[in-house]
Parts: sequence; structure tokens; C-alpha cells
Amino acid sequence: MSVEPIPDERAAVAHTGEQTLLLIADYHAGIESVLRVEGVELESQADQRRERVLDLLAETDADRLVILGDLLHAVGEPWDSEREELRDLFAALAVPVTLVKGNHDGDIEEFIEDIDHQITVTDSRGTRIGPIGFVHGHTWPAPDVLDAEIVCQGHEHPVVRLEDSVGGSRMEPAWLRGQLAPEAFAEAVPEATPDGDLVVFPAFNHRSGGTWVNVEGQEFLSPFLPEGLATGEAYLLDGTRLGPYRSV
Repeated sequence: MSVEPIPDERAAVAHTGEQTLLLIADYHAGIESVLRVEGVELESQADQRRERVLDLLAETDADRLVILGDLLHAVGEPWDSEREELRDLFAALAVPVTLVKGNHDGDIEEFIEDIDHQITVTDSRGTRIGPIGFVHGHTWPAPDVLDAEIVCQGHEHPVVRLEDSVGGSRMEPAWLRGQLAPEAFAEAVPEATPDGDLVVFPAFNHRSGGTWVNVEGQEFLSPFLPEGLATGEAYLLDGTRLGPYRSV
């Protein structure tokens, strides 16, 4: 059993012993349409997002695609642009899909009913596939998810701010990984006895922003971060280990 980021990609592959899973988080289909309403004009990258998924499925020979929430971008009923993008995505897929429902996926079940593809939408508190737990991260995980050997989470879109010797800075998407801190979950999920690792995924969608995890005063989105991953480390997409994410 393992969860390994794919080098230079915002995706990971997991081996459960029975299946190979391609894992992504925060797809945010149709984001450009929502940004356009807010006054930001960007050409749609729907085709590029779909092709990235298809290429990764082929590269990993995965048996299933697992999406850690926020397949949609607009909150509530899917917009026409989201529906069109997802119809094209599902029509191109040859593997079943598990979607852990995220905070942007409000009315997705009604839309999914009309799609001719094997899609499982799970509760927002997450799901287990073998020894691995999956949660979006905007709600507290279910006890059995939290008790998994590895818990995979989206929602946070972690990025790190890196500075050079002359004061310049840039933002880079990052992975966070470390051992779960049981005390952070004791009150909200008292039935759980977490003893595994937590992996926080960068957003698959390049345009969806992120949480600056190493900037003092930056608030986190997830109710159990940063306390739930107090000793976690940050990694760049190319695998570079940056050390404890709060002090990068």
C-alpha cells in the first residue's frame, strides 16, 4: 500500500493491493466561466484538463480515478459550462470514478444521474478504499476514514512562498505530508484513533488559487489544519523536500 505523487504533476498514484488508483483534487470544472462573471477574462482550459487526466491514466495504468472533491467550481447547481466540460470528460474516460463530495459540488448528484458512466459520489466526510482514506477536507472526516493508514485530502490548495537571496519571491504549489496529530481530532471525532499519515494535495486546476502554508498569519480552510498536521513537511511538485512546511 502506498500513495506516491507523480513527479511534476498535481496528481498521485495509489496502490491498495487490489487496485491502482489515480488521485487528483480540486478539478474545478468551468472555473473560467465563473471568473469571467467576476471580470477576469481567461480562455477555457477544459480540453487541457481533460487531456491531462487521460494522459495520467494511461501513464499509471490506473483502474479507477479518485477525485478528492470540488469537481465543480460554481457552488450550487452546475453551470452549463461545467456540465459541458464534465460530459466531455466522462465520455472520454474508460475507468470508473469515485468523487468525494466537496464544498463546491453542491447539486452534482442530479447531474451525475444523467451521465452514462460508472460514478460513485461519496459523503462529504469521506470514504475508504482498502487501507486508504479519502476526504475533501472542508468537514471533519468520518471515523473510519480518519483511522486509515493514509488519509488523502484536497480543499486546501497548498502553496509555498519561496524567496531568493535578493528579496524576490515566487509561489509554488506543494504537497504536505506528515503524521496525523490525534489531539486535533479528539473533540470533533472522538470515535477515531488516528495513527496514520495525512497527505494534502495541491489543486489539480492551476487557476484555483491556494493557501500560503508558510506565510505567518495565513488562515487555513480546513477545520483540522494546521493542528492536524503539526509536524508535516512540504514537497515541491518535482519532489524537492522543503522541510517543515510552517518554517519553509
